[in-house]
Amino acid sequence: MKKTILLYSAAMALLVLLMKFIDYRFLIRDISVEFYIGAVAILFTALGVWVGLKFTSSTPKLEPSVPRSGKPQNNLEAIAELGLSKREMEVLELMAQGLSNQEIAEKLFISLNTVKTHSSKLFQKLSARRRTQAVQIAKSKGIIS
Repeated sequence: MKKTILLYSAAMALLVLLMKFIDYRFLIRDISVEFYIGAVAILFTALGVWVGLKFTSSTPKLEPSVPRSGKPQNNLEAIAELGLSKREMEVLELMAQGLSNQEIAEKLFISLNTVKTHSSKLFQKLSARRRTQAVQIAKSKGIIS
């Protein structure tokens, strides 16, 4: 992280020096200071977006939790087939523990309406009508234990 900050600072310093050199060596005295500030801002905004995309481009992968027995407890094929997201899996696991929507919302730091949305999407994907049925289907498919 320090290396990135130092590179970013060095690039900014070099750009400012280059612009000053051009300003004094070649007749660009008619352009206002605001133009230079705008050019630097645009350049470093683009650089910041590029660096941000570079660091956030990797998507987190859903990994099965491994119990003490050593074998995975989540069936990744079934999860992928149903299209369950990581957050939906978290909600499903908390449902299986018997938590209410409000308790799930507090535990995951999300709103109650978000929990309800995830629950309804889970019911659709699992073809279930209620929580207990969704948990039962998930256990039978090996999605949760």
